[in-house]
Amino acid sequence: MKAVILNKNGTLEDRFTEQPKPKNNEVLIQIKASGFNPIDYQMLENELERKLISSPILGRELSGIIVGKGSEVTQFNIGDEVYCGSGSMGSNGTYAEYISVPESIVSFKPKNISFEQAASIPSVGLTSLQIFTRLKLKPENTILITGATGGVGSFLLKLLLAHNIRQITATVGSEENRQILLNMGLKDYQIINYREKNLIENILKANNNQSFEFGIDLVGNYMSEVTAEVLNINGTYVDVTALVTKEAHEILFNKGTLIMNISNYTYGMAKKYEYYKNSLLEIKRLIENGIILPPQHKVIGNLSLDTVLQAHSMLKNNQTQGHKLIMKH
Repeated sequence: MKAVILNKNGTLEDRFTEQPKPKNNEVLIQIKASGFNPIDYQMLENELERKLISSPILGRELSGIIVGKGSEVTQFNIGDEVYCGSGSMGSNGTYAEYISVPESIVSFKPKNISFEQAASIPSVGLTSLQIFTRLKLKPENTILITGATGGVGSFLLKLLLAHNIRQITATVGSEENRQILLNMGLKDYQIINYREKNLIENILKANNNQSFEFGIDLVGNYMSEVTAEVLNINGTYVDVTALVTKEAHEILFNKGTLIMNISNYTYGMAKKYEYYKNSLLEIKRLIENGIILPPQHKVIGNLSLDTVLQAHSMLKNNQTQGHKLIMKH
């Protein structure tokens, strides 16, 4: 099969390799579309993320058609249209024509969307749903979201607004991104450009000069410090990036903040595979019932090294403009 493979020199190349064979509990999926995530290029550059490489083929979310299955598979048939986040639980990554994964992490694709739309969901959908489920927010809660037009931010906002949670302040870095949030339903005063002066003052002003009960930080580094500054005593800081600075940690500790770490990887480590299937089935229900829409997506190209390198570059340089980047297969 055709694949984009990480060679021994640590660089990617186009290559043909053997098609995986499904184990007894696995389904073989012909990949129709796959999504790109920052972790894809971070694995090539960051020592912490490099530890997560489990296959020379990268990529961790897909949609496709089941073309083979192991003897113990009971929930799927040949020809079923599915989507899933493979993480390190597949025979290889998603920069390939085929992948074999445990049936326990796979969900039927939402019927009313395309393969490309479905491939844009697993990573951002699982992360957003985990935040939403664990926080148990009420309409009266005050929430700051940093990096709100990224993949997770956009999907999470759709979930919150669909459940009538609207006391939200969000940060963006451009007027273009402000427009994206206005189109999603936020009001102008709720959207703060983090590049402008007096950022902390502006964020608090948007919340009636009150500190926030919840800070959902999707950016990290300096924005972790800003989030820490504007949180209530005993507030909740949601860490999605693992990029909290030493200064932010000190502020959070002094405020007695609850730090909630969000990680989909946890459930794979603990072999709680039903988390992935059940979350994707819940997202399928929400989309098929018109409660939320899939992410905006942009098809970069077909399965090739050029497509992968272009997508990695766009992610690294923040050129996605609120779109999930997709590769067709």
